[in-house]
Amino acid sequence: MTTAKPPVNYSHLLVHIVLIPVCIIMVIPFIWMVLTAFKTLAEATAIPVQIFPSSLRWENFVRLFESFNFGTMYTNSIVATVLRVTAQVSFAAMAGYAFARLRFPGRDIIFAVLLSVMMIPPVLYLIPKFLLMAQLGWVNTLQGYVVPGFTSAFGTFLLRQFFKTLPEELSEAAKLDGCGPVRTFFWIMLPLAKPGLVAFGIFSILWSWNELLWPLIILNSPEKMTLSVGLATMEGEYVSDYPVMMAGAVLAVMPMIVMFFIFQRQFIEGIALTGSKS
Repeated sequence: MTTAKPPVNYSHLLVHIVLIPVCIIMVIPFIWMVLTAFKTLAEATAIPVQIFPSSLRWENFVRLFESFNFGTMYTNSIVATVLRVTAQVSFAAMAGYAFARLRFPGRDIIFAVLLSVMMIPPVLYLIPKFLLMAQLGWVNTLQGYVVPGFTSAFGTFLLRQFFKTLPEELSEAAKLDGCGPVRTFFWIMLPLAKPGLVAFGIFSILWSWNELLWPLIILNSPEKMTLSVGLATMEGEYVSDYPVMMAGAVLAVMPMIVMFFIFQRQFIEGIALTGSKS
């Protein structure tokens, strides 16, 4: 007795036929970056193009730390990212819960104003933000870069959406047990919001780690620069040491790649959260 073969899903087959070439095209720049990190400058600029290095040049990574103060830049990026992500997740969680569960005068108007912030290009804030940092004496300081990023309108919106998906019966039961809004938030709602917090935390880490324009404006000394600014300043006016630059780029992206593979499920959930209950 023969078993019937399952029908071929041609729509899924078509999707994979389209996505596989797209994935290959997206991976090629990363592979080229890794290969260039192990080349000599002559091999990196050779015509015709030399795809593979003749030998692995690990000295490019050594020169990166010896000549460009790369270790300090890496430390600055880690410290700034930890501070910004911790503050953003904390403030966004509290604000998101307030907008989702608490009733107070002007709540909807304030939330509409918050959403309007997301519609304005961030570049428009650069001049007033820089003037404010100059008045505080925070130009070319780590706090001048970190503190303006302590809040996130998107994070507040995202976590508000998540808190609205939690059953209201939990808040009512906590109220009957004598819990106020603060205890309800910290003891009941916050533990249940862990998937949303992790999802926004991943987004926040990516934004903080990769941000270039604001730190490029507020930081100007090598000992204060973050990785993104340091890599940008490695490009010379006439000649650039591309293998060393690519070595720095490889080290800069590795933490984000590792984080994505560890938390890819939460990352996808975070994208889905933006379209959940309003």
